[in-house]
Amino acid sequence: MKKTTESDSNYDGLDKMSIVDLLTNINREDKTVALSVEDQIPQIEYLVDAIVPKMKIGGRLFYLGAGTSGRLGVVDASECPPTFGVDHGLVIGIMAGGDKAMRKAVEFAEDSIGLGWKDLQTYNINENDVVIGIAASGSTPYVIGALEKCQQENITTGCIVCNANSPVSKVADFSIEVVVGPEFLTGSTRMKSGTAQKLVLNMISTSVMIKLGKVKGNKMVDMHLSNNKLVDRGTEMLILEIGVDYETAKALLHKFGSVRNAVDNYNG
Repeated sequence: MKKTTESDSNYDGLDKMSIVDLLTNINREDKTVALSVEDQIPQIEYLVDAIVPKMKIGGRLFYLGAGTSGRLGVVDASECPPTFGVDHGLVIGIMAGGDKAMRKAVEFAEDSIGLGWKDLQTYNINENDVVIGIAASGSTPYVIGALEKCQQENITTGCIVCNANSPVSKVADFSIEVVVGPEFLTGSTRMKSGTAQKLVLNMISTSVMIKLGKVKGNKMVDMHLSNNKLVDRGTEMLILEIGVDYETAKALLHKFGSVRNAVDNYNG
């Protein structure tokens, strides 16, 4: 398999470039990422279309990866409860090496073919769940082994990779291959590949939550009111939705705990 993620950079002499040239050239490369993601919208749609009915019957969404890919999955999963008001156990990010690997790499954890499935088993994974493997190279043993075992157990699988025809894609029911080409810094897949993966994760989780009814209009009506900024945002939503003044809206928000509950229970 030819790995475009490992191909030599289109730029040479990075150590001789001025700061403005470094920044300009990185930005030039970054501009191509969204177009690469656009090419994969049909594949992303197929995956989302498979996830939603599973979650409607009690299934969960798992992200599984190593290194930067794993961290991106954990970040996206961790944003779902405060943004959409769902339980922390509905979207779960798992990375090779465990939580400590979020800050410091755990050597060789991603090279274990059996560890990914073992990590999934701690969550009593079942046929209602969906597992998305995230791997820029598409060759991470931790992800390959887990997805392969999921398929054997009739668990729906997807993947987000940045090389075509990768080993990870071969063990995924729904494969998203965002081929972004060589990195600005050769092999540094935290750059364009990481950006592509983040964009796709945003698309998946947001569209899934909308289809699960966690958004009304264009508003996050179930968001957790975990700080003053979000309380203020929720208050403004209520003002627009039910036409009361700021203090009344804020009082309703505190009384009912969410924008949705306040709207549903307001009888003014």
